[in-house]
Amino acid sequence: MIQGRAGHTIRASDSRELRMAMKKKITSKEPTSTVSAEEQLAGFIDKFSPDHQTLIRAVRKALRKRLPTANELVYDNYNFFVIGYCATARPSDCIVSIAAAASGVVLSFYYGATVPDPHKLLLGTGSQNRFIRLDTAKALSNPQVEELIVAVIAQAKTPLAASGKRKLIIRSISAKQRSRRKPR
Repeated sequence: MIQGRAGHTIRASDSRELRMAMKKKITSKEPTSTVSAEEQLAGFIDKFSPDHQTLIRAVRKALRKRLPTANELVYDNYNFFVIGYCATARPSDCIVSIAAAASGVVLSFYYGATVPDPHKLLLGTGSQNRFIRLDTAKALSNPQVEELIVAVIAQAKTPLAASGKRKLIIRSISAKQRSRRKPR
């Protein structure tokens, strides 16, 4: 015997009734809370120390102004919090990203290994990604950093749209994460 939805008992031998009971959707009449992507993003940023929160928000504001049609792909992962600026909703179309951890905030160039870097600003030795450390959002207005941004936009496989509206897409939230604040 199996207890059905409204307290009815169903005999296991009655396979048709059992299948019907299992297929029925259970719906809740309780209101569900919906959190917008912007609210989720604010919550992710709030995990950081106040100085990093300010820096992340300032860099985001500057990149949104610089790349007005780029989609923002957000990852709140184990090691890093990342906002990628992409031509599409695919991570492989990422141009630049803000990557933050307790140790600091960086501007990451997804395909930075192939970007000309005459001023030797880019850090990292991986086969693909390069980054620069950010102490302030003003670093983005440095002409040498702007040259790097122009170069990655030019080499993008999928160009940014000339016009249109960006999307904020929460791509990944890890249940387990490293602390977003330095230990005291």
